[in-house]
Amino acid sequence: MQSARGFEYGVRHIISHQSGSVIDVLLSTLHLEPDQSKFLLDLGSVYLNHKRLKENSSVSVGDYLRVHTKPRRFPADDGRWTERILFQNEHFVVVRKTAGLPVHASVDNRKEHLLAYLQNALQIPLYGTHRLDVPTQGLIVYAKTTEFQSAFNKLLIERQVRKIYRAIVEGQGLQPGVLTHFMHPSPRAPKIVSRENSEGWLECTLEVLRVSPLPDNRSEVHVHLHTGRTHQIRTQLACEGHPVVGDHTYGGQKLGTEERIELEACELEFINPLTGENHHFKI
Repeated sequence: MQSARGFEYGVRHIISHQSGSVIDVLLSTLHLEPDQSKFLLDLGSVYLNHKRLKENSSVSVGDYLRVHTKPRRFPADDGRWTERILFQNEHFVVVRKTAGLPVHASVDNRKEHLLAYLQNALQIPLYGTHRLDVPTQGLIVYAKTTEFQSAFNKLLIERQVRKIYRAIVEGQGLQPGVLTHFMHPSPRAPKIVSRENSEGWLECTLEVLRVSPLPDNRSEVHVHLHTGRTHQIRTQLACEGHPVVGDHTYGGQKLGTEERIELEACELEFINPLTGENHHFKI
């Protein structure tokens, strides 16, 4: 039995009517070839009873399978991640993320992301601390220990990490100053923000530090991010009538076929919560 929920995105929900292997069930239910099924399993696009599978497994009658038959694909590992490391010590590593790549596994793809590539390059386990959107590039911190991960996450919650972004936006009317909006709490994108607060909406605050005019009716903007909501800079700037160049999700002009927008996390500053050392990274 199949559900139509998520059908347009290639998601198939199956209650198995037979026992056997996952590949057997996919072959009989979705008519996927064995090679297709193996590919989806390897990529992390198949779930059995809400748990992601990594290999062919046994299925019983009544088991629930969720299959992402159209998983998103991302740039392959180019083997150059150590060249993009700005700094590392025994606690953490700072790396420059490229546009078009997730910082961690996605729901339908467990292999093609920065964390996996960097772990493979360094041959050590790493732990996520914060995020950048797929089309955004710039500085990312990964913890080398769960102790630092926990301590750094506390810094983020307490807004003790200074984060500066550089964006190219459309238009030339934006002025320096603090922008406050309120975001609808839905987990779905695109995000919706308003200048007016409503019950349950989330405060979004950033400071436009400086604005420099560019040709073609564009501006270079430096932003100090105070809160860290998903898509916050993108939605706030778009709400002000100045979408980030390339950000077609929020009204900007798309940059060719690449999943890239003109937004870069260019500066990070914090005090190491384990050593008291001040760290300042800038690109």
